[in-house]
Amino acid sequence: MTGSILFDPLLSWPLIWGLAGAVLALLALQVWRGLPGWWLRGLAGLALLVALANPALQNEEREPLSDIVLLVIDESASQRISDRPGQSEEAIAEIRREVAGLGMELREARVADAEDNQGTLVMAALSELLAEEPRARIAGAILVTDGRIHDLDLAPDLPAPLHALITGEATDWDRRLIIRNAPSFAILDEEFVMTLRVEDEGAVPGDLPARAELRISIDGDAPRSFMVPIGQDMELPLVLPHAGMNVIQFELPEAPGELTDRNNAAVVQINGVRDRLRVLLVSGQPHPGQRTWRNLLKSDPAVDLVHFTILRPPDRNDGVPVTELSLIAFPTRELFLETIDEFDLVIFDRYERRGILPMVYLDNVRQYVERGGALLMATGPEFASAASLYRTPLADIMPGRPTAQVVEQPYLPVVSALGERHPVTRGLSDEHTPLPDSDAPWGRWLRQIELIEGGGQTVMTGAGERPLLMLDRVAEGRVALLASDHAWLWDRGYEGGGPQLELLRRLAHWMMGEPELEEEALRAEADGQVIFVTRQTLGDAVGSVTVTYPDGSEHELILDETAPGRFTGEVTGPETGLYRLREGEEEAVIALGPAAPREFEETLANGEAVEPLAGAMRGGVLRLEGGVPDVRLVSEGRNAAGRGWIGLTPRGAYLTTDITVTPLIAGWLFLLIAAGLMLAAWLREGRR
Repeated sequence: MTGSILFDPLLSWPLIWGLAGAVLALLALQVWRGLPGWWLRGLAGLALLVALANPALQNEEREPLSDIVLLVIDESASQRISDRPGQSEEAIAEIRREVAGLGMELREARVADAEDNQGTLVMAALSELLAEEPRARIAGAILVTDGRIHDLDLAPDLPAPLHALITGEATDWDRRLIIRNAPSFAILDEEFVMTLRVEDEGAVPGDLPARAELRISIDGDAPRSFMVPIGQDMELPLVLPHAGMNVIQFELPEAPGELTDRNNAAVVQINGVRDRLRVLLVSGQPHPGQRTWRNLLKSDPAVDLVHFTILRPPDRNDGVPVTELSLIAFPTRELFLETIDEFDLVIFDRYERRGILPMVYLDNVRQYVERGGALLMATGPEFASAASLYRTPLADIMPGRPTAQVVEQPYLPVVSALGERHPVTRGLSDEHTPLPDSDAPWGRWLRQIELIEGGGQTVMTGAGERPLLMLDRVAEGRVALLASDHAWLWDRGYEGGGPQLELLRRLAHWMMGEPELEEEALRAEADGQVIFVTRQTLGDAVGSVTVTYPDGSEHELILDETAPGRFTGEVTGPETGLYRLREGEEEAVIALGPAAPREFEETLANGEAVEPLAGAMRGGVLRLEGGVPDVRLVSEGRNAAGRGWIGLTPRGAYLTTDITVTPLIAGWLFLLIAAGLMLAAWLREGRR
């Protein structure tokens, strides 16, 4: 029980102070006039003022509260290296025992790796613990960590000492691979430079060689080894092998005695993009669809278009000056013999044999396709005539053969069953809004050249279910055959139009080998630790995907069909690293986690970064290598750390359970005292 005097004034304090001033003034007047009873009147006035202040005795029943110690335990990835887990658990057990022996309570929080590669957020956990407890009961805070804390600037203002107990050994050393710079994308067939560094830190043995082996692999292929210097930045020139995502893995073999090999590897994902796609468009017979091809290709800033229109053969004599028919001479030899391999796509738009291109030139086009080029034939009636390009060496790579019949009637282009699974034509109707009063997904075309299927894939059909759009792979290249010159009707809005631009865009990009339009592909995308798997196929079903984890274990993933020819699934990766996926002959690789996890940027235990913060809060930073320090009680404001010990500050917090207020003297007694003093003053002055 504790007691204190409090006042419950009968009047407001300003009024009481005013009355006190009046009493002092009257007292001063009495002293000036020399009245002998002035001090008795002063005591009477004081008694009246005290009565107005109404003093009382307050007694409190208090229940003492135990002090609280905050303990934050670092369980991030770097704390699981070597014998640090054992050091941490030993320190935690000893702290629990000593804190309990001092009659204090312990509040604990464990900190794992933060999301999005933010590192170890110890101060955030400490702030949460502090917010849940009364500040008046906090006797101190203790961190069990390796000192690699990444949010020190968010440290809370503690009312008690802060201590850090550092794990690890003074003899630790580590080797790590540092990626100085890595682009997110690179141009295909162009060299780019990555900067790497192999760094040794800590108590490095003096007998280690000055160079280390660096292994490099792309997309999970067999690695290639190089000997690189240690402690120097290295510029590594690379050329991406294919378009789309390229996964490049760098790895250092584990050196004897190093702390961990978790930072000896790095995975970089670089998207391979084409620079400017070069397209050669050769137009023959003028027709309304010619401008459609030109507008489509010129609208894409990534396409470098070379366009020639041949209006007549050179031996035709109609009296028209040559200068009025062409701006430049048609460089046939340069285009079709010398520089054809520089083009990514060659398009013949309603072109027929006119004696301008010799058979050797067209045979070179065939060889260009077999070497990996792409050829698109947009045909008209001339393809069914005696001047057809089919009657050239190009026939060897054509997916269909003309019958010399031209169908001149309205028909509705239809995506075939195979086309519903092919990326070029799948979901094509979703790209166009039909007329409100029409059941057809798009408008009709009016002409088609009859073809007999060869070895290609028919993805669209026309009149009488005849092949309309055929695709094929020839050796290393690709060929597309469009058996109509009326695709432009969709662009003009005939009968509501259709997705003409989308169809031609997909067609051109498939021919140029865009990864997103491959008909047989296994793709993987990551969102955090979740891998989203997509299997594109022209078949009706696919098998399970075998996912190989970084540690070599495997998981079978069953895919669900979400669209024709498209099967998807997802799997959560348990750890960062390189994952390999395989389904049949299709393979893919993907990396989870950052190229260089923040937890392993610096693995040596070190408390230097925490020392300024702990010193400002009168705490200390001690290594657990020499044993767990003792816990002592220190007075508030005193230094709370020394060699082999840390201190906690008792706070003496309590809980008030009952309050009793008792007046010191009754009011009537104050009045009686005041009256007696005034009477005594009168009697004293009366006798004189």
